[in-house]
Amino acid sequence: MPKSNLNTEKLGALFLLGVLMFSPPLMGIFDAGAHVTVLGVPLLYFYLFCAWAVCIGLAAWIISESRRRP
Repeated sequence: MPKSNLNTEKLGALFLLGVLMFSPPLMGIFDAGAHVTVLGVPLLYFYLFCAWAVCIGLAAWIISESRRRP
């Protein structure tokens, strides 16, 4: 399979993962109210920041991996 096609599939899978992670039913699990905190941050905000950071990190990894290979 050509490299560009494989990268397109990886980025498409990342998009679907992002849609899943930011879907309201899944976010509703983490919306336990303001009384549940992680390191002083409400659980929902902590989840959103971590999910966002994972998406950015995976996108950077996929793109840098594609530029490294000839």
